[in-house]
Amino acid sequence: MQLIERRLRNRRAFSLIELVIVVVILGIIGAIAIPRMSRGSAGAAESALVSDLATLRGAIDLYAAEHNGTYPTLADFSNQLLTYTDVSGNTNATKTTTFAYGPYLRSIPPLPVKSARQGQNGVGNADGATIGWIYDETAGTIRANTSAGEGNGTADWSTF
Repeated sequence: MQLIERRLRNRRAFSLIELVIVVVILGIIGAIAIPRMSRGSAGAAESALVSDLATLRGAIDLYAAEHNGTYPTLADFSNQLLTYTDVSGNTNATKTTTFAYGPYLRSIPPLPVKSARQGQNGVGNADGATIGWIYDETAGTIRANTSAGEGNGTADWSTF
């Protein structure tokens, strides 16, 4: 009886080899999983950028459709897309019979991709530290204010 109890007591713990094997397996799983998860966040940022650009471009196109083909002006871009406007593009905080158009967006989205300007939601016509989006009022085009080599190191996200 004592012999059986002693053997059971000795078998309750893991051996050193078993513990080393478990640690090695966990290390292999971690080496495989961690890079895949970090690439996922870059893909999510890219998807967010494409979505934000589609939203901005849709708002600009809708504005132009309701304002006789005139695009929002660069100087008043945010106000014209975030508040009510009349047919001439003048803005007002409340909706009236004259200011019947818009708002087209709730807010200008911040630049989602990892770059020197990440998180900036300003709109301008030239590259700048506080400008997240570059807008051309003559053509009604908007793009991300990034350059090749930013973010994941390869994509030029300004062209999405």
